[in-house]
Amino acid sequence: MSGVSDFADELAAERRSAARLLMREPLVTPQAHPEEFPLVRRHADELARQFGQLLGYRLVVEPGFARLLKAGLGRDSGRWLERTSGAPFTPRTYAYLALALSVLVTAPEQLLLSEIVTRTRAAAAEAAIDLGEPNRIAPRRALVAALKQLMTWHVLSEDEGSVESYSGDGEAEALLTVDREIARRLVSGPIGRASSPGELIDLAAAPENAGPRHTVRRRLVETPVVYVDALTDEEHDWLRRNQRREQRTFEDFLGLDAEIRAEGVALLDPAGELSDIEFPGSGTVPWAALLVLERLVAELVPEGGSADIPGGRIESALAELVELHGNAWADRYTASPELLCQAVTDLLLRMRLIDRSGDGRLRLLAAAARYAPEVTT
Repeated sequence: MSGVSDFADELAAERRSAARLLMREPLVTPQAHPEEFPLVRRHADELARQFGQLLGYRLVVEPGFARLLKAGLGRDSGRWLERTSGAPFTPRTYAYLALALSVLVTAPEQLLLSEIVTRTRAAAAEAAIDLGEPNRIAPRRALVAALKQLMTWHVLSEDEGSVESYSGDGEAEALLTVDREIARRLVSGPIGRASSPGELIDLAAAPENAGPRHTVRRRLVETPVVYVDALTDEEHDWLRRNQRREQRTFEDFLGLDAEIRAEGVALLDPAGELSDIEFPGSGTVPWAALLVLERLVAELVPEGGSADIPGGRIESALAELVELHGNAWADRYTASPELLCQAVTDLLLRMRLIDRSGDGRLRLLAAAARYAPEVTT
């Protein structure tokens, strides 16, 4: 019997490893994941059943890729895309991304960069979207950023030449290969049922007939912490009745530990692999955010809980920290207090360690107590 038990444990471990990969990278290809992709294909049916039952996510596994079609969390809950420089995508870049993808789903397997430019601008004209003067550098850079994102997602690959060269030279050329199957599976929302961007976001996040079960589970796995005061009464009641069972479910399915407190629940990854936000982490912004957070907790809620952050306190704390540590921080941040403050605030908001009220005031949240400074005597 021990042999059967060991085999069952091995299968469960393989499925957990494959599920963790798909949660971290919803598009898996044999080129990018040569060792893990066969594992996903081996357990495709069971993984599809688990993702569908637990989260309402659809898993598509083809010979050339595996795509986990997540549902989203609704309005004001997304993460912006970034250029290689770290700058967030602009509305123009998002427009280029959507338009380029729309023309690539029916494009030939290989085509020139100039053809993509022509087709994309034609699609924009058909949709009455003004992309700006095509020969100016800003629109070219926006298109390049969009195409490089599609390369990251394995929709495009360079055969000859470089997409990047188009940024500085509007006559630059490159030969590209298109993976139309990935392009067709990239968008997960029900586009055909939506009449506006807002409705598309709402429909994508809808839990269908699963009620609060999928809504709460999605928040648990996709956000750093779920506070009970952010849930509806129905969602809160469901979580309260099922939190211990859910704790076991997520441990078995994804290897996550649940920390359950009166204020809410957080799923923690002992391996530190699943979060797309590194905190605490290396670099100026994570380091500054951690030091600011320690000060806020010590000053405002040393015993835990939430509290309003006085106006200007983050700015003044950062000014003090720049004096102490600025020589080790990136010049672009030490030279611009506004940029540093914005980056630190954005990071703490994404980590659900602070939030912003309707009138714009910031509030320190209960999970921030985890980062309270340790005092040694």
